[in-house]
Amino acid sequence: MSAFTDKLKERAKADLKTIVLAEGEDKSQLSTEATVLQQRYAKLKILGNVEKIKAMAAEKNLDISGAELIDPETSEKTAEYADKFYEMRKAKGMTPEKAAQTLKDVLYYGVMMVNEGEADGMVAGACNSSANVIRPSLQILKTKPGTKLVSAFFIMIVPDCEYGDKGTFIFSDAGLNENPDADALSEIAIASAQSFRSLVGNEPKVAMLSYSTYGSAKSELVEKVQEATRLAKEKAPDLQLDGELQLDAAIVPSVGASKAPDSDIAGHANVLVFPDLNAGNIGYKLVQRLAKAEAYGPVMQGIRKPVNDLSRGCSAEDIAGVVAITCIQAQNNGMAC
Repeated sequence: MSAFTDKLKERAKADLKTIVLAEGEDKSQLSTEATVLQQRYAKLKILGNVEKIKAMAAEKNLDISGAELIDPETSEKTAEYADKFYEMRKAKGMTPEKAAQTLKDVLYYGVMMVNEGEADGMVAGACNSSANVIRPSLQILKTKPGTKLVSAFFIMIVPDCEYGDKGTFIFSDAGLNENPDADALSEIAIASAQSFRSLVGNEPKVAMLSYSTYGSAKSELVEKVQEATRLAKEKAPDLQLDGELQLDAAIVPSVGASKAPDSDIAGHANVLVFPDLNAGNIGYKLVQRLAKAEAYGPVMQGIRKPVNDLSRGCSAEDIAGVVAITCIQAQNNGMAC
């Protein structure tokens, strides 16, 4: 585990939050749950068949006795949550019967717990698709006031790296919005900067990425990033942001000085805003696999209360890191992270 996540855990301990782990029957999460409880940086509520979860923990000799185990199939809260969900969604064609069935789903039940203040945030996705994790969040929690869209980023910790913030970056959007237009891209940039400040604790320097630097190429793809840069600067004039920049011009000082000599951001960016999901998702996976970087996410931003997705196939350390991130988001829930 990196020094970065160790710092997040220490921050989490200062104001303990309750996190729902919705996929309690997933064996890969058991060691994470035991670690979180042992290190005491979050309170946990674990969803699933209670007896099955206890049996799996006993088989692996893991102590999760400090967590509250809840089965939505039998919980006394399920009917109450179903009634509230029906009221929320009846204009969309929801029926009481369908609501009752839906709230037996651990993802919907977990998000409703967050909505009702029974928990401060939720983490899921180790064995569910991103779409299944995000859908109940948007239906129940919705977006933060003043927020146009929900987006997703990865915190990347690159070992032995002189670039970014001592090897720490945010890559955004690398998990949700497939082809954001210029306005959406500007919103993603502003939200990602706020997330960097909140989670990393340093000043964000945002690069709007392209295959072009300052008009070195001309196409609709480049024009989108140029317009997004203009809009972001207009909306957040105090933000350190520039574009359009090629990746090397964004993070390598010598290249930035050569290609964009008048830019304060070129060569020093720590928040990388990708033009579309293809670029963002490929980019984070390349850095994770080839540079052996730690990748935490996709972390959601723009939802009213924190719910975070996991990459399927994530490690126990990945999950522990996302739990810590969710705790910090809950502590800073008034901020756009």
